[in-house]
Amino acid sequence: MPGHFEPLPGGGAAVALDDVEISIIRSLAVQLLELIGPGPAEDASDDPLAELFAEGPSEPPADPVLRRLFPDAYTDPEGASGARAADEQKAHSAEFRRYTENDLRAGKRENALTVVRSLDALASEAAGEGGAVLKLSPRESQAWLRALNDLRLAIGSRLEITDEDDTDLLYRLPDDDPRKPMVMAYLWLGGLQETLVTTLMP
Repeated sequence: MPGHFEPLPGGGAAVALDDVEISIIRSLAVQLLELIGPGPAEDASDDPLAELFAEGPSEPPADPVLRRLFPDAYTDPEGASGARAADEQKAHSAEFRRYTENDLRAGKRENALTVVRSLDALASEAAGEGGAVLKLSPRESQAWLRALNDLRLAIGSRLEITDEDDTDLLYRLPDDDPRKPMVMAYLWLGGLQETLVTTLMP
């Protein structure tokens, strides 16, 4: 079980984590929460209908990581559609973003919070033991899967990874490259994500 998820009887997944691994994942999840931003303010409306129709931003985030996490819905990857079509795509993306980004942020925030809470519970169980086995319910497993994906997207964006060839280059970085720790975290999270996907497959 060390380093990879395995299925639990009745659903869910489990993985053995040591204290360092718990600390790294928790720290990354907290940084992701800070990047995504806070949830609704305490004085926000208690009317769920008003919240449902609350408008979000219409412009893409300035931070490249947030642009990766919240991409435009309508894009022409080849850039061959012409200026008029590009303007229409931009308008459609702005409209779509206005009504979906708040919900997307809330979902990503909740996934990251699930990671933090489950690791905090594990750390209290593992106090003085050097590590413990994290056991996730099916719902928690899905939240972890989405959070791991978001963490890898965020790190990949910082490393300027755009395709599989970039990932191959990371394996060959010298040990004294300042990106090496981030690369190791990226590859490690990828392994966790892959085994969790396999574990949750029917």
